[in-house]
Amino acid sequence: ALAALGRRARERGVEVVGRQGDLSDLPALVGPDGADVVLCHGELEVVDVAAAALASIREVLRPGGHLSLLVAQRHAAVVARAMAGHFAQAAALLDSTEVHGRTRRYTAAESATLLDSAGFRVVATHGVRVFADLVPGSLLDLEPGASAGLVELERAVADRPEYLSLATQVHLLAT
Repeated sequence: ALAALGRRARERGVEVVGRQGDLSDLPALVGPDGADVVLCHGELEVVDVAAAALASIREVLRPGGHLSLLVAQRHAAVVARAMAGHFAQAAALLDSTEVHGRTRRYTAAESATLLDSAGFRVVATHGVRVFADLVPGSLLDLEPGASAGLVELERAVADRPEYLSLATQVHLLAT
């Protein structure tokens, strides 16, 4: 993934340096104030202490830098379990902040609170995959234009708060 990131960035004339390591090692890998942007996509769900991970990110961001945080969202997991007929699992996820399997799930509000507590200011919140995980793949394969229509619909609802709780993931942009 890091090699692909570097190649794609070079193709567009953008300088990107990808680093591999644990979030706890981030300050040593990047250095204080060493990053303009940090992408933390799908990581907060599997770290032991989210606050410590966010503190590491905050340490490496330059003043005015941005954090792009993408987390698995609990409300959508409840809906998915219920739709699959796993009602006890859905009920167990309703108000749980515990780890399920290897993944911890957050609501948009919990994510924003974590960021605020770590000294970040949320500037945008979007839902990701509001409908995509609910639409049968066979429909997308068989109906001409269905995939493009789904992408267009996803874009249309991404920043509408009334659809946020259905999103499989929540994307928060913070400074």
